[in-house]
Amino acid sequence: MFKANLHIKSLVKVIYLIILATVFWGQPASAQTKEVVAEKGDGIFRLLKRYGLPAADYMQDFITLNKDALGKDNTLIAGAKYKLPDTANTVSDVPDQPVAAKTGLRTERHEIFGKKYENVVIESEQLKGAVYYLMSGHGGPDPGALGKYNNHLVAEDEYAYDVTLRLARNLISEGATVYMITIDPNDGIRDDSYLKVDKDEVCYPRLTIPLNQIKRLNQRSDAVNKLYVKNKGAFQRMVAIHVDSRSRAENIDVFFYHDKRSETGEKAAKILQQTFARKYQEHQPGRGYGGTVSERNLYVVKNTYPPAVYIELGNVNHQRDIQRLIISANRQALANWLYEGLVQDFKTNK
Repeated sequence: MFKANLHIKSLVKVIYLIILATVFWGQPASAQTKEVVAEKGDGIFRLLKRYGLPAADYMQDFITLNKDALGKDNTLIAGAKYKLPDTANTVSDVPDQPVAAKTGLRTERHEIFGKKYENVVIESEQLKGAVYYLMSGHGGPDPGALGKYNNHLVAEDEYAYDVTLRLARNLISEGATVYMITIDPNDGIRDDSYLKVDKDEVCYPRLTIPLNQIKRLNQRSDAVNKLYVKNKGAFQRMVAIHVDSRSRAENIDVFFYHDKRSETGEKAAKILQQTFARKYQEHQPGRGYGGTVSERNLYVVKNTYPPAVYIELGNVNHQRDIQRLIISANRQALANWLYEGLVQDFKTNK
């Protein structure tokens, strides 16, 4: 009887998480969507990325499902409908032969993303010449804001880092140069709901993170600024990603800060905010989106040389915000939408 009840409880929990993915974000449910419409300029990689499906895992399944609807050399036809692979029936391990070897595209190996995601398919070079400094909040001796969900500790630094890694991988796949300013040597991209809290993060290139907040922020700003000088003349952006800590009653959407002196930073923040508003309208019509753009005197925004955007993903004290963050497909959706906004920012500033 105990085992049967345990099985039922586990099944109910799985069903509950699936419902949460649908209700609270929109994008995570994409793996369950039967058909999607290809947009102008879409390739298979981009389409899969938009719906939170790693191309390395789902490329061949997608081709098999849609072989009669694909154009020459497996191209997509704008306006045509395509089926997405069912994640429940797809093996998620890294394939023995990288997708790029089957398609003729180039791959790069980046161990920082972990074994499952380390092989990055270079889909295009549309971000060639762009340099990004990605700084996930806190880390090392400081976990940042802490919340709890189902008796599990939810630490800001772990979830911000996971989204940041996913964003980095997206940008690299389009030809960008990316520097992770906060680095965890062994976590990689994780698909777990509850991310283990540790203190082994370091600052680029491999500096021990100090406990003192000002020293920590100064260390990160210095790392960015040294790299900025090294890459002088290139298109450069600094993106800081955090999870906010507010009252338990305050449910918030993703919002953005910029330095008051930086018109370029403000423009980038507005493009990201508009991207999120558009995505919500696309995936959850009628829901509304309350994410804002505002100026704020933040240390790393004020003291780094590149135009900077500071992003808050949600409120770690609000149960609904935590529900969004603990689902890995939601974290991938966040990274995808941030990536799309940064691509637009690059295109409008070339």
